[in-house]
Amino acid sequence: MANKIITIGRQFGSGGRELGRRLAEALQIAYYDKEILTEISKRTQLTEEYVHNVVEHHPYPLLPITVGHSLYPDMAFQLQQSVYTEQSNIIKEMAAASDCVIVGRCADYILHDIHPFRIFVYADMESRIARCHARAPEGEHLSDKELKQMIQKVDKGRAKYYEFYTGEKWGDKSSYDLCINTSNVVIKELVPHLAAFLS
Repeated sequence: MANKIITIGRQFGSGGRELGRRLAEALQIAYYDKEILTEISKRTQLTEEYVHNVVEHHPYPLLPITVGHSLYPDMAFQLQQSVYTEQSNIIKEMAAASDCVIVGRCADYILHDIHPFRIFVYADMESRIARCHARAPEGEHLSDKELKQMIQKVDKGRAKYYEFYTGEKWGDKSSYDLCINTSNVVIKELVPHLAAFLS
């Protein structure tokens, strides 16, 4: 019997990460998010910060691995390709090992051959700004305007990365099995209903 695999794409600030973590807990299955970046870093010997920058942005920018050390364009591109290759390998290994929820990382596309249940989480800007305020570290405060700019920047980077490697439009409802609008929704209250649906 094939493993139950749930992938979650999400707009920044929509609560997609929280939804994925709580859903995995409710279903009592594995949850993978930042663990993927850690494993890519180990396998490629690149810093987690570099790997994070690659997967959250368009693949083209040249990002220095160490301060004061930049890369030739072809070398940078090869490194970015190696990050995606390892990401694909790791996600396939995780999906083969057990039932799991995987957040982001083009997992829905990478695993399309095994037909995961693909969720996309979105919300209106007001709700996303409110969530960002709520989870901001103590003493760190950005204005609504600054948060909106950050949200738009992160979403733009995710969209470019996804579209570069998949050839598909990020967030297009036709690419997902379920799209969830979390505007003015308490994620904790939503998850039990979603878990029951997916059980």
